[in-house]
Amino acid sequence: MKIAVGSDHMAYELKEIVKYHINQLGHEAVDYGCYNCTEVDYPDVAFEAAQGVKDNQAERGILICGTGIGVSISACKVPGIRAALCHDVYSAERAQLSNNAQILTMGAQVIGPEPAKKIVEAYLNVTFQGGNSERKVNKIIEKEKEFMEVHNN
Repeated sequence: MKIAVGSDHMAYELKEIVKYHINQLGHEAVDYGCYNCTEVDYPDVAFEAAQGVKDNQAERGILICGTGIGVSISACKVPGIRAALCHDVYSAERAQLSNNAQILTMGAQVIGPEPAKKIVEAYLNVTFQGGNSERKVNKIIEKEKEFMEVHNN
């Protein structure tokens, strides 16, 4: 799988570790920045990476900032994207299995490299199967479409 990866400067080092780990797992990490510890605004990176996932340049995404909250909120502003903030293995699995989240977000000041690797593996090792969750995810998709139609007219 191609995985969009991005971070702000606060999470640059963890992003590099996660990117390497993704490649070691046999996936291809597509880096949307940042590319060093120079200050950047997390929404810029999150918007670009989320758009890349939406445009099928990557199948899923992993975004990291200090807490994971900012990149999660930002990525969810891209229509059609569901980003889930996860700091444990169970939540990462459920983000995909229950919510079909295309993007996983984490906080570099919340978790360290080893938990991050396990969370990434958990997220990438499962695939949305539908079932009862499909009905719920479809409600989210339909509400977003309805909202977009109302505000585009």
